[in-house]
Amino acid sequence: MAPHLPSMTALRVLEAFDRLGSTTSAGAALGLTQSAVSRQLKALESQLGTPLFIREGRNLVLTPAAQDYADEMRDILARVAQAGLRLHAPTNAGQLTLAILPTFGMRWLVPRLPDFARAHPEVTINLVTRLKPFNFTSEAIDAAIHFGIADWPGTDAMRLRSETVLPVAAPGLLTRPVESAEDVAALPLLHIETRAEAWQTWFKSHGVENPRITGTVHDQFSTITQAALHGLGAALLPTYLADPEINAGRLVPLWDAPTEMPGAYYLVWPKARADDPALTAFRGWLTAQTDDEDLLPR
Repeated sequence: MAPHLPSMTALRVLEAFDRLGSTTSAGAALGLTQSAVSRQLKALESQLGTPLFIREGRNLVLTPAAQDYADEMRDILARVAQAGLRLHAPTNAGQLTLAILPTFGMRWLVPRLPDFARAHPEVTINLVTRLKPFNFTSEAIDAAIHFGIADWPGTDAMRLRSETVLPVAAPGLLTRPVESAEDVAALPLLHIETRAEAWQTWFKSHGVENPRITGTVHDQFSTITQAALHGLGAALLPTYLADPEINAGRLVPLWDAPTEMPGAYYLVWPKARADDPALTAFRGWLTAQTDDEDLLPR
């Protein structure tokens, strides 16, 4: 085999080891023995000609360079799998591979998709989740639903909805009433990676300059919501996530009204695919789903 072109099995083992953290778990996920996983990893390390692991106590962990390599291979393996799905799909079926943000996609888009399927049975939509910015050049995706400002080079975009947020916390976190934005700033705060400036923006919009912002960082709204429910801090949640928890009494609002934040959710697609029939059908259907006043499915 050519140098630096490992077997698919070895790459799948590396990806599983990186994702799951142990040879035992990787083997269970792939249907391999622990010894088979170890052999594949050693063979991969030998073929690539560079160390992939360091020992921490009794555990093996990937080197930083190997972690980056595993991340790249994860995307490539996903593309291979998607290509296989396309290969086996009926030749007359429209295919649209759509990248979605995990929480927004699951809570906003997926409950609506049965309506699209009824209206367009000729189109098959394949969903992949992306927290990081998409790359239409290197990834096998046709369009993406993403949050931000519509300035992605080489793309067109359709605005879906803005984002309004509300600071919330578990009732047990509050030792005294919250009467001002300064009182909110005194609480431990939960941050999300994709909205790094969210709390700063919220405090500024309520007249608090240069607040002392502390707290922990989380990668998804689903994890930040769970952290808030368990009393780890106050979270700045989109209203479509905050409202059900408030109505159930699990979280309490720390402010009397939602605040609209910069940016919005968009459907984004490369200019070169603007006339793709499946994308055109999906885009047309989405135009009826974009009312900011719409109550999101719970």
